[in-house]
Amino acid sequence: MALTQSDIDTEIKDQQDAYDKAVAGGAPVLHHPRRDYAPYRSSLLRHPQQPLVAVSGGDPETVELSGPVFGVTDITEHDSDLTIHHRGEPIGERMTVSGRLLDRDGRPVRGQLVEIWQANAAGRYAHLREQHPAPLDPHFTGVGRTLTDDQGRYSFTTIKPGPYPWGNHTNAWRPAHIHFSVFGTAFTQRLVTQMYFPSDPLFRYDPILRSVTDTAARERLVATYDHDLSKPEFSMGYAWDIVLDGPSATWIEEGR
Repeated sequence: MALTQSDIDTEIKDQQDAYDKAVAGGAPVLHHPRRDYAPYRSSLLRHPQQPLVAVSGGDPETVELSGPVFGVTDITEHDSDLTIHHRGEPIGERMTVSGRLLDRDGRPVRGQLVEIWQANAAGRYAHLREQHPAPLDPHFTGVGRTLTDDQGRYSFTTIKPGPYPWGNHTNAWRPAHIHFSVFGTAFTQRLVTQMYFPSDPLFRYDPILRSVTDTAARERLVATYDHDLSKPEFSMGYAWDIVLDGPSATWIEEGR
């Protein structure tokens, strides 16, 4: 029988109840999800099951010899505006997304490469493997990057993405979100996370978001509408900070 949303809802509730009971009994708060969170079916198939393998010679710097190199000269002032990469205007609600990259003590993390990628307003990615039968936007590719400034701040101009179906179960839909990548000072330090939008009705149904069983940690993935970031006659504004570690850390896709 096909897996239904009701089946997934039951599994999510069981996982959440078990977590809440464990924390009430003195277990530590989990800021990041288990890698084998059952309601998110593909995590059962692809999460690591073997011990880590040491890099050649035991020196992590060895990996950097074949990794990409990033610097200020690689980033242009246009890279952070996803609405101007093509000749025409993209379709959808234009918005400014801005926030700060912070360490566990609230100090700004400067000069860090931040990349984003997202679906278009119809919920479709500009990718060859994309199978969602929604229209492509010829004026929107959905990728951007920038460097944090001296205050740790980043800012992007983009289009609000749409929700889209995915194959986890029958009638599965992902809430609208933007993927964020932070590279740190080395390629091996890369962290990937997702930012969501306030009051999305799909939150309760999404096993990826609900895999973050700690309520406070889950809420930290949701941006806040910020009227001061909105630009008159141009764009809405959303604020979202990324905290790299500590009790207020932002969830990342591979755990800490």
